[in-house]
Amino acid sequence: MLAKRSINFFIKNNLTTFETKTFSFTVDLPGLIDLMGTALYQHPGAAIRELIQNAHDGIVRRRMQEFAALSQNSWQGKIHFIQNPEAGTFVIEDNGIGLNAEEAEKYLGTVGLGITGILRRSALQQIENQTSRSSDLIGQFGIGLLSAFLLSDQIVVESLRLGDNQVPIRWEADSSTVIRLSQGDKTTPGTKITLRLRPEQIQYAESEDAIEEAIRQYADFLNIPIFLNDHEQRVNVARPIWFEPEVDDDDLILALESWFHETPLSVISVRVEKPVTVQGALYISPQRVPGFTDEAMVATTIRRMIISRRIQGLMPSWAPFVRGVLELPDCRPTASREELVRDENFDKVKQTIESILFGYFEKLAREKPAIWEALLNWHRYTLAGSALENSRLRKLLRGTYRFSTHRGKLTFEEILERSPADTLFEEDAEYVIWYHGDRRQEAAIDSVFADLKTPCVHATMMFEEALLIEMANDAVIEKNLVIDCRVAVPETKGFSKIVLGAKDTEPVNEDWEIFFEAIDAKIFSAQCDGTQPVFAFLNERYDLMKTLDALKKGGEIPSSFQRMIDKHLEGEELPRNEILLNRRHPLVERVLERATTDPIANVLRVLVFQTMQSAGASLSRDAREQIEIDLERIAERLVSQ
Repeated sequence: MLAKRSINFFIKNNLTTFETKTFSFTVDLPGLIDLMGTALYQHPGAAIRELIQNAHDGIVRRRMQEFAALSQNSWQGKIHFIQNPEAGTFVIEDNGIGLNAEEAEKYLGTVGLGITGILRRSALQQIENQTSRSSDLIGQFGIGLLSAFLLSDQIVVESLRLGDNQVPIRWEADSSTVIRLSQGDKTTPGTKITLRLRPEQIQYAESEDAIEEAIRQYADFLNIPIFLNDHEQRVNVARPIWFEPEVDDDDLILALESWFHETPLSVISVRVEKPVTVQGALYISPQRVPGFTDEAMVATTIRRMIISRRIQGLMPSWAPFVRGVLELPDCRPTASREELVRDENFDKVKQTIESILFGYFEKLAREKPAIWEALLNWHRYTLAGSALENSRLRKLLRGTYRFSTHRGKLTFEEILERSPADTLFEEDAEYVIWYHGDRRQEAAIDSVFADLKTPCVHATMMFEEALLIEMANDAVIEKNLVIDCRVAVPETKGFSKIVLGAKDTEPVNEDWEIFFEAIDAKIFSAQCDGTQPVFAFLNERYDLMKTLDALKKGGEIPSSFQRMIDKHLEGEELPRNEILLNRRHPLVERVLERATTDPIANVLRVLVFQTMQSAGASLSRDAREQIEIDLERIAERLVSQ
């Protein structure tokens, strides 16, 4: 209580004497620069990108003014980098429109107030640009020059505004908050920025490779030439032909191969104006991605300035194998200009790209099925797995994705056509599609279905069973059909009668259950067509559950994980393998007529074990010991005769 009274007394007495004040924000420039370097920009070299953008916009603004004045001079814009290792500086100079004293004072010294952003939003656009759009400008945020402090501890800007009676200016700043603006001595329009580099960034004054790498990283596609030191060859020499109105596919392949260092399987030229503008090229990568969760990555540019070479979230999730370069003038970069703002236009671009990809693949499937099938086979599992969540992709794959069946490789449409229901046994279903999901049983299933025209699908990949069922559901809705997908095991409706031609299927009696106990499977018998004495049908979940049970007994599963497993399997009957004995086979018929103590019963048990092994089952130690006992008894009987 004493502490509470003291606090109340302090607040009350201080509030009565506190005076209201008004003051401006104070910017801690070193702290702000440190924040930019740690949180805004991923690499200090991004400051070079910002300087190039400022130079680019100055050149574009001059070009606008020249066009508006119908000037016939031979002026061409260019950007020049000059390194001075002795002085520890580098210079970036452009021959753009330049700055006057008023603009330098207003824009260069105010964080967040960029001249380009002002032009985008103000009537100055109409004054300077009668024939072109302000969207040709790149800058926006008013922090580009400030980012130069990531590399330097002093910035000097020398500029001369284009026009008559303009006075050159010199603007100087360091990491303090003091800016010096004075008359300069520049004689030609444009802007020259000199950076006195920090010791840890001195490579930008000494190494041409460091500057060239930064230029190519961000400005490789700019139309404006960029030169370094006294070299006559421009640094940004990339020829982005994917931005040209008409491009030959072979030339496009070579250009993409050169830039991405891999040979495209197929290329897609992109030219869209509505609902958003998208230009460039996409291609199908030969790199097989390891799973369905990998995201496609594309390079994106805004007015030819590279925003990122690895933008994610733009391509549809089902196409992680798509790469490319896209010009997206309607999108907005983030403040760091290393990402795109996820806004309405970004979503429109994403939808447009997905529509383009679907249109391209669907056209290939119709007009060039061999090419589409080759692409599908190359990225088979990615597309098939992704189709589980995408109905349009499933529709495309229904007629092109080939499942493995005992009748060869067939599409879903072909499987459906060959799977009409047997009207003698089926009252409701119009089509019955048989499948199994155990790779170990392919040979056994093939033998069971050998005489049937109805295919059995080997849905052995983890997603194929679900894909098959989803495709059937789609066909039910679209075609108003009644389709039933069934697992090829004896307990499934119709399997014994229709597939095996079995009659009078029934479990064996209790004596035989005990006799076959070491097999650990459900044992049935029936009158079956064909000459096969024993059929084995394995259940994948059986092996999994047995493994989990063994780990549980050994205490090898963490308790929290075990509780999750127990909750998931609560109330679920342990799946088991199934054995069907064909009573029409002479051996089986004779054995089942006798007692389990007859040595011929041991022959049947060995035969059952062999059939299970052939189907892919792994026998337990008890089962292997039982086989040895059976073989010894059979040998004794043979010797005694």
